[in-house]
Amino acid sequence: MKGFSLILLVWLGCCFAWVVLGMSLVARTGEWSGDLKQRVHKLWGPPMEQGPPGASFPVRRETIVITTTRAGDGRVIETPATKVVEEPVTVPIESAALEVRLDLEHRRKGLLWFPTYAVDFAGRFAFVNPSEESRLVGFSFPLGTGNTVYDGFEVRDAAGVSRDVGFRAGNAEWSERMAPRERREFSVKYRSRGTSTWKYRLTEGTGQVRNFRLAVATNFARVDFMPGSISPSLHERRGRGWRGEWSFESLVANAPIGIVLPERLNPGPLAARITFFAPVGLLFFFFVVAMVAHAQGKPIHPMNYFFIGCAFFAFHLLFAYLVDHLAIAPSFAIASATSILLVATYARLFTGWRFALRLIGTAQLVYLVLFSTTFFWEGFTGLAITIGAILTLFVMMQYTGKVDWDRPQLRRAA
Repeated sequence: MKGFSLILLVWLGCCFAWVVLGMSLVARTGEWSGDLKQRVHKLWGPPMEQGPPGASFPVRRETIVITTTRAGDGRVIETPATKVVEEPVTVPIESAALEVRLDLEHRRKGLLWFPTYAVDFAGRFAFVNPSEESRLVGFSFPLGTGNTVYDGFEVRDAAGVSRDVGFRAGNAEWSERMAPRERREFSVKYRSRGTSTWKYRLTEGTGQVRNFRLAVATNFARVDFMPGSISPSLHERRGRGWRGEWSFESLVANAPIGIVLPERLNPGPLAARITFFAPVGLLFFFFVVAMVAHAQGKPIHPMNYFFIGCAFFAFHLLFAYLVDHLAIAPSFAIASATSILLVATYARLFTGWRFALRLIGTAQLVYLVLFSTTFFWEGFTGLAITIGAILTLFVMMQYTGKVDWDRPQLRRAA
């Protein structure tokens, strides 16, 4: 029992080393993530949010303004006066047909991958003058701010004639004179780029949308939608891409349409998770090796377990810093081969090649390499580790069921 206690002490020391390494990885990823995100947004653009165009015309109205004064005797005198004010009248969108193309390209900064994309936007909007008089209607198309760039921005009428557009206060603005009840169509096109998400606001606040259609095509198939957004009416996978369509004849809503671009496996958070769970794998490894060595009468000194634990730690240390310079797969393979080579060549010195390869090498492959591989399976890591723990318990119970623990080199009679 003294030997097992010393092995437990070695395991606790290794746990402390992994906690320190894991905290350093979290600090590196956490401290850099905000700065790296800002750098990516400056280079490639922030998450894009496109709103609907607006149209309005001013109407003069007479209103009565009451001016209050106080006389010398203290009486309050109210003097009414007529004042002419201008109030904007909103011209609603009668119909909207949009075509959007999203092309994803992951870009890496430090220990993180960022889903950047290029967007091609083409929209056709129709407005109807609700007045019985000819009106000079002002139109505005909202643009993004904060390092958002627009290439090939243009506004054309139904005949394809380009309109002169001015830019002010984050909007593209132009004006047209519209006859009573006249219907006018405009098309807006541009190319831009952003990061992580793309969103289209159907209305400003709660409002009604009529004759709306939005078709989105992507070069990636794994499409997700923002929480609280509207799901597509139709969608299908096309080759390696995806196409979705939102169609509404009349909809009252305040929820947007939002697409979340797929994330790539980030090396920094992955290395941190593997490091923090490393003590579990080492505990299984020590348990199996100690039980089998005790049962076969090949005691292993606690100092040997200490060096084996250091070789386990070498895997996580090497992997944590290789992912700064290499892709995840080759970094993982190099770190695994290095750690197995350290343990196998060391263990053969006091157990022999056969025991070192058949037991210690196999156990390390299972509880270090395969255990760490489960973190690549999103959503199945816990289940995989649980199944591995149960199988380990079953095998060890069957193997040691007839061991005479007072004399480990002997087997009990059946």
